[in-house]
Amino acid sequence: MSTAPVNPGDLCNNLALRKAARYLGATYDKALAPAGLRATQFSILQRLASEGEMTITSLAEAIAMDRTTMASNLKPLAREGLVTVETSAADRRARIAAITPAGLDRMKTALPLWRAVQRQFEESFGQDEAARLRGALEAVRDTGFEPWAE
Repeated sequence: MSTAPVNPGDLCNNLALRKAARYLGATYDKALAPAGLRATQFSILQRLASEGEMTITSLAEAIAMDRTTMASNLKPLAREGLVTVETSAADRRARIAAITPAGLDRMKTALPLWRAVQRQFEESFGQDEAARLRGALEAVRDTGFEPWAE
């Protein structure tokens, strides 16, 4: 029986998840680069295209991101004219994000690139395994932690 100390990194769920996320994130970023988008930007545009305008807070919750980080991620998209971010008429404290026609065009350009890398991942990892992975990762979000609570 080995008495060597266990490296906490070998057992750390967070480290394992982050390593996989960086690896897969870089893969999707590389695939989407010809469309001029990063994976997070694509996800934001896709969500706004499917849901319509949303408050920054709602958009952040939908993508599992804190509000401040979401606001930072929206800035380059707004500079490129892919989204608008305006004060809500109903609640002056809220800011509303919406996809623009240019944003829809960019997302449509990126969609085949996303589909290709998605297909490539599922062929390599396994379609059933990928579905189980997504389910397991959703379950992680249901563990009861409140990482962005104040």
